Amino acid sequence: MKQIPYRISVALVLFILCLTALNAQEERLLYPQGAPGALGQQPEDKPSLFIYLADADKATGAAVMICPGGGYGHLAMEKEGTKIAQWFNSLGVHAFVLKYRLGNPQGTAYKHPVMLNDAKRGFRIIRSGAEQWGINPDKIGVMGFSAGGHLASTLGTHFDDGRPDAADPVERVSCLPNFMILAYPVISLNTRYVHAGSRLNLLGPTPKAEDVDLLSNELQVKPLTPPTFLFHTDEDKGVPAENSVRFYLALREAGIPAELHIYEKGGHGAGFAPGDPVLSTWKERLQDWLKNRGVIAH
Repeated sequence: MKQIPYRISVALVLFILCLTALNAQEERLLYPQGAPGALGQQPEDKPSLFIYLADADKATGAAVMICPGGGYGHLAMEKEGTKIAQWFNSLGVHAFVLKYRLGNPQGTAYKHPVMLNDAKRGFRIIRSGAEQWGINPDKIGVMGFSAGGHLASTLGTHFDDGRPDAADPVERVSCLPNFMILAYPVISLNTRYVHAGSRLNLLGPTPKAEDVDLLSNELQVKPLTPPTFLFHTDEDKGVPAENSVRFYLALREAGIPAELHIYEKGGHGAGFAPGDPVLSTWKERLQDWLKNRGVIAH
């Protein structure tokens, strides 16, 4: 029998172990031919989607792209990715966890707009593959936690319709989400409520003032910015609740439906908050909101 070369077999084993650990059905590279502007060929240079499909007998036709947090310097893939995807699957919602490229404090790694471009590409892949996955292309949302919430809200305020003349059919479709879910998100980069680490990793140590304003997403709400669910905690010292409040008020000013929940107790990065019987109810409030918006059935 022909033997598999050692390096290939090791890579295959590592790939299988990675998928098993994340419990994903598949990891799909955003750019199979190589990511634009890649700084290397390591896993962190290859953004991807981890795909979690709901059981066929539960599937509602809805889908969500999940952006884990981590200050644009790392990704909380398990707490703010895998576990969230599995919960969505239990509701009959297909889930896609985005592994996007990251920055560092020195500004020598990736910077804006790379992260946004990865999010746009990931979302386009989901929408362009809607028929393949049994997804309603008008029921695809984006969710983000902390800095991932900033990335999700950036997608919801800096979307585009795609390029009809693009050679790649993926690039022809819109990346406008149909709904948005923001969990203790970073929103503002130009106020005292900023999470300085996220801004540093996203824009580097000497950001341009116009970029800081452009990515302060409470200033960038558009008429087509999607309906939004937000939750935060009053005790959050890492990313103050004013980030969610300011975004909620901007949505309200624009006439965009929004729902905001601020819990008194609980720190930053709670995820599902399994040890807190009060804060953990945010997911039930989200489920109610998804029902009211017709994303899932009552």
